[in-house]
Amino acid sequence: MAEEQQSQIKDRDIGTEMRESFLDYAMSIIVSRALPDVRDGLKPVHRRILYAMSELGMSPDKPYKKSARIVGEVIGKYHPHGDSAVYETMVRMAQDFSLRYMLVDGHGNFGSIDGDMAAAMRYTEARLSKISMEMLRDLNKDTVDFAPNYDGEEKEPVVLPARFPNLLVNGLSGIAVGMATNIPPHNLSEVINGVQALIKDPELTPIDLMEYIHGPDFPTAGLIMGREGIRQAYMTGRGSVVMRARAEIEENNGKARIVVNEIPYQVNKARLVEKIAELVRDKKIDGITDLRDESDRNGMRVVIELRRDVTPSVVLNNLYRHTQMQVNFGVNMLALVNQEPRVLNLRDVLHYYIEHQVEVIRRRTQFELNKAEARAHILEGLRIALDHLDEIIALIRSSRNDEEARNGLIERFTLSFEQAQAILDMRLRRLTGLERDKIEEEYNELLAKIAEFKAILADEQLVLQIVHDELEEIKQKYGDERRTEITFGDDIMDEDLIPREDVIITITHSGYIKRLPATTYRSQKRGGRGVVGMGTKDDDFVEHLFVTNSHHYLMFFTDKGKVYRIKAYEIPDLSRTARGTPIINLIQIEQGETINAVIPVEEFGGEQYLFFATRQGIVKKTPLIDYNNIRKGGLIAINLREDDDLIGVRLTDGEQEIIMGTKNGMSIRFSEQDVRSMGRSATGVKGINLDNDDRVIDMDVIDPALDVLIVTTKGYGKRTPTEEYRSQTRGGKGIKAINVTEKNGPLAGLKVVSDDDDLMVITESGTIIRTSISGISQLGRYAQGVKIINIRDEDAVSTVTRCGKNQEEDPMLEAEGASEEGTSLPDTDLPQTEE
Repeated sequence: MAEEQQSQIKDRDIGTEMRESFLDYAMSIIVSRALPDVRDGLKPVHRRILYAMSELGMSPDKPYKKSARIVGEVIGKYHPHGDSAVYETMVRMAQDFSLRYMLVDGHGNFGSIDGDMAAAMRYTEARLSKISMEMLRDLNKDTVDFAPNYDGEEKEPVVLPARFPNLLVNGLSGIAVGMATNIPPHNLSEVINGVQALIKDPELTPIDLMEYIHGPDFPTAGLIMGREGIRQAYMTGRGSVVMRARAEIEENNGKARIVVNEIPYQVNKARLVEKIAELVRDKKIDGITDLRDESDRNGMRVVIELRRDVTPSVVLNNLYRHTQMQVNFGVNMLALVNQEPRVLNLRDVLHYYIEHQVEVIRRRTQFELNKAEARAHILEGLRIALDHLDEIIALIRSSRNDEEARNGLIERFTLSFEQAQAILDMRLRRLTGLERDKIEEEYNELLAKIAEFKAILADEQLVLQIVHDELEEIKQKYGDERRTEITFGDDIMDEDLIPREDVIITITHSGYIKRLPATTYRSQKRGGRGVVGMGTKDDDFVEHLFVTNSHHYLMFFTDKGKVYRIKAYEIPDLSRTARGTPIINLIQIEQGETINAVIPVEEFGGEQYLFFATRQGIVKKTPLIDYNNIRKGGLIAINLREDDDLIGVRLTDGEQEIIMGTKNGMSIRFSEQDVRSMGRSATGVKGINLDNDDRVIDMDVIDPALDVLIVTTKGYGKRTPTEEYRSQTRGGKGIKAINVTEKNGPLAGLKVVSDDDDLMVITESGTIIRTSISGISQLGRYAQGVKIINIRDEDAVSTVTRCGKNQEEDPMLEAEGASEEGTSLPDTDLPQTEE
């Protein structure tokens, strides 16, 4: 006995044993618990919950049943683990803030976005949601394999048919041994569009598919900052997506407030509010006077009241920086492919899903074919019986029992066992003429179906077309609009994907910026009323408007003498009437800074200079190359005096002439060579000697062949040849540029223009007119000018800019704008851009 026991003991290296045992354990966790299958996007526990509910008959049209009953069914038959784990999984499947498309329809307290726990399973009820029936559809048609459950007494599906791409649509996270998955949810319509596109063109790359699947679409909405993280995740299977809360700045009795309506995915709202309160208490964020959570059944609303003396955009930027109002979602698209974990790019996920659907359709078609052939076989026997009815009746009557009758039918009429049994089971009513016709009709229909099923099985393209069409049905039934907005962030996209085109950039006084195609505003005759250029608040107006190329750099100069830089295409492309995006979302300006000048630059280098002019008449010239390396936090551009700020910056070659215009209608023209080149931090030298009540309004670079255009605050303007502005030495008093009166108002803008240019004039209320320079009269320096735009009493011209001639002028538009009074152009006459 002792010898037998000794022979069963084997020597084994403990390191080898530990390694192999741990690997077995790890693979069990990976395959059986933690990772989703690429085909249906479910972990085993999710799959078992849905299957158990289906087996209990808990469809959307049936009454709810106790959650405890579902959990008991799942752990008793399919998932031998803790009941709390199963219930928590089911709860998450019923939360509209956890799943983009809920798979369980819950009734009762299933928790909240504040982190409140769901009620105990004995109190809540549930049933399958409507869309979850698409996950289970055709399950009883041999579309997937079944395997024994843990004790071998039941069968459970290895994978669900999953008639929509659930892995991407609802996403999933899980931690295995040595690996983890974190897949964000997506919009159903976009994902189906991507699958359909890949069916039509199997050569599509992940970047191509981004035309259909724009990025994650979270159930809690919010914003995604930038596309680079999305692009990286879709190309490699790994990436980081920056999520941001949606917040608006509102005015209330002269005070500002920040209202948060949407928060990032998987952020606990109650903890977020607590964190903000903690930062205020610790004085890490200044300016917040009150914090309230006004969320109700109609939606989320967190109100942050601010002091009057703080800049709301700066406070908001600090909230993004220090709280979970901005978080990263680390994408790791790890899933099981043939029971092996693999990191998949976007195309891989859709490819394996299409393969699964092709198999589902093939197996379903084969099932339907077998069923149809079996029924046709029976009907063939019944047709034979009806043709030899009297003989069959006699044979049956003469038989002693069923077996003898069945054998007799088989031998006499060469029938199969099934056909003979069907004849014996046939009711007498089937002998009527009407029933005979029904049998023939059913038989012919079955023959047509059999031919159709065989054609489908023989043609791969027909199978793919069925997948395409059935996905389209699901999209039409369950598809909805995207919730999460994708906007620009700090990342820089592949410039080859961005078209080079002229664009209009507008910036408001309150710091809202947007980009528009240059053709958005068509040309009108002078004297027109213009069109509404953008939506602004009552106390906001457009300060900067200029035309540039989408691939040029934009240099933002602030009143504190700093410069920031981004590419033009990084600015969101919005509609003509949209308010824009807060510029603080694009550049990291400091508290109290405002943008006073913007200049587009194609590239840095060469003999180029930036020429600065300030409101107090100070000028400075600095090589452009000195501004080549601008950090995200900005760079010092000019050292301003305490009571001064920038009014203009121009790109020059160092040998040009400058003209400056003042509020009281004075001007000075001098050579740029009178100003020596200085460093970035220099203050500059005097360009014009101002009266005490005067200030510089605008500056430009002289071209002797062109005219100087003057525009006043009340909408009057004129062109004057540059030769009438004699060149002087910098620092003088200058000469008169326009006769300022109460009728035309102070000077609002001064530009050097040609007949080939168009003029854009924008008022403080946001009204824009685009008119041809050639339509503005050429008058002397002392003239008051002619009316360019009709200005209401409470309005005034705020910004003047020149742009290239619009090549798509519409004669009808010119006719409408040609009257003295002018008329507002209808919106339908203008090319529109989509938000």
